[in-house]
Amino acid sequence: LTVTSFGRIGNSFNASFWSAQPSCEYTISPVRSHIEHLFNGGLWIGGYRNGQGPFVSTAAIDRSFSVEEFTQPPDSGLTERSSLSDSRYYSPRAISHQDFVADYTDSNTTNPATGQRILDHVPLNVSVHQESYAWEFPIADFFVVLSFNVRNTGSTPLDSVYVGFVNDFVVRNTNYRLPNEGSPFYSGTGVGYVDSLRLVYGFDAEHRAQDMPTDTYISMKLLGVDPMSSILPSRSDILDSLNKFTHFSAWQFRASTGDANLFSPADDQQRFEKMETSTPSDYYLNPSNASYLGKAGNRYTLLSVGPFTLMPDSAVTVVFGIVAAPKFNTGNPTDYQNNIAASRQTLNDNATWAQRTYNGEDRNGNGVLDPGEDLDGNGKITRYIFPNILPPPHMRVVPGDREATIYWDDTPENVIDPLLNRKNFEGYRLYMSKPGYDFRGLQDPLVEAASFDIVDSLGFDAGLPARLVTPKQFAGDPNKYTYQYVVPDLLNGWQYLFGVEAFDKGDPTSGLPSQASTRATAKVFPGTAAAAGDSAAVGVFPNPYYTHAVWDGTGERERKIYFYNLPAKCEIRIYTVAGDIVATLEHSGTTYNGSDIQWFQHYSSDNTQVFPGGMHAWNLITDADQAIATGLYLFTVRNTATGEIKRGKFLVIK
Repeated sequence: LTVTSFGRIGNSFNASFWSAQPSCEYTISPVRSHIEHLFNGGLWIGGYRNGQGPFVSTAAIDRSFSVEEFTQPPDSGLTERSSLSDSRYYSPRAISHQDFVADYTDSNTTNPATGQRILDHVPLNVSVHQESYAWEFPIADFFVVLSFNVRNTGSTPLDSVYVGFVNDFVVRNTNYRLPNEGSPFYSGTGVGYVDSLRLVYGFDAEHRAQDMPTDTYISMKLLGVDPMSSILPSRSDILDSLNKFTHFSAWQFRASTGDANLFSPADDQQRFEKMETSTPSDYYLNPSNASYLGKAGNRYTLLSVGPFTLMPDSAVTVVFGIVAAPKFNTGNPTDYQNNIAASRQTLNDNATWAQRTYNGEDRNGNGVLDPGEDLDGNGKITRYIFPNILPPPHMRVVPGDREATIYWDDTPENVIDPLLNRKNFEGYRLYMSKPGYDFRGLQDPLVEAASFDIVDSLGFDAGLPARLVTPKQFAGDPNKYTYQYVVPDLLNGWQYLFGVEAFDKGDPTSGLPSQASTRATAKVFPGTAAAAGDSAAVGVFPNPYYTHAVWDGTGERERKIYFYNLPAKCEIRIYTVAGDIVATLEHSGTTYNGSDIQWFQHYSSDNTQVFPGGMHAWNLITDADQAIATGLYLFTVRNTATGEIKRGKFLVIK
């Protein structure tokens, strides 16, 4: 999710940022899906100043990515913090694994950074302290928290104040559909609202087979208001009251004809009316309504809460969450494609986790500390509390000839859960991809390969794998690996992704399910290790090579063959049958990972893949930067250490 320093999220698919910087992509781990969910979104604050108005200050009202009505001094920007002790942004003040913090105001009528006048802007005179929070925990990697502390910095009261957030959800698989397509790209999203959850959501309402999977939801949820007393006349029935003070509105992009309820607001008066009222429920609950919001379209949605009264120097904090989820698969293909209540089960669960995270010690969400809730004893609500998540084990994968050996350590086994005051480790799960993990856009190529858990009447009681008698160590690696698992029957030269995660017992007493750590992952290419002597025969595969082998990419520079049984250090020379040198390759088994050719730059772009040491790829491009022709080719391999030369040949058929 792109977060800015002036109240806006998303990047409007601006060519200066996108697609290297996602707008709102889900999923992004273990590989980027390139499924986008948001054009842009932004903070709205509306109200009356000294009885005059209404005035509405906005961070986003249209497709522009430029700063609107919230501004900062030049060079202010975002401050990053992290609660992770090994992060370069570590701060004891951090709330999450990645905080972004910004301060801005609506008080300026000219932009301090550019000197340009802000058109049609009447300030409310409020300042905003914005913080966003994101965690890498598996129970939290599907939501981002957006917190806005709104303060009246003027000298007169503000009344009938509403705080809202507007979003233009655009759910598209950008592996197949791109923003430069224009209106058809933006007009395929349906939206809906769940009033009991204070949740507005968007989804792909076209679901065209040729567009490939976009089976995900994006949503915004109002998590809370602090202090609750700023909006509620009494503390009785407090959550139901908060729901009643929450409003959902939707409108067609730039609409001024058709259904008047869906007209795009053109000025502060119309924007304020959207903030203080709600779109009739028939528009999102009744599919037979001609203006049903669940149909494909291009719409803005607004989630707002109020009214508040802000005296000079008083403030209120309003917290939203951006929550994503895959559609829940009921087993019925029609259910999976359509937006039915059952398909939103995972979205509802994820939204509940976001709410539970925000509530923290305030378990029932009533805005006060009830008996037994003050876990840290500081007399105030501590929010954003997670059950202790185990760290992933340290992991290393060593590729071999038609196999890979996974090593990992036992660090998760000794972690004490501070809430339970005991160790809570239960086991490990191992994952791997199938051959052909070479294609971008996969949401999750990993499938479970093995599972181990303590024999304790929980889970399958499979037991943990046998510990190595002596922990395995590698040169230059400080970790001591306690376990190993050999994966046989792999295909040499193919890319595989492996993962290991630890999981805990959960806590049935408090209703916490078992949770897994983040996955430690590694990419490897099985093949021959560096030849220890000069007895092994060198070779090439595939041989013969036919144009567009299964593992090839799309162009001349995304082809590859492999030389194997190579010495640790050697020089490879390729010749025509006439004796002309075609290409010269230098091989160093300890460092080579294929990153010198385009296939690996494209399909293993993070440059972390591991080779076995005795295998080297070539893209069939000559030293003169030309693609080779059909024919028989000769090659030599000279061992740099011994001077021994071996020979071979291969055939290329185009």
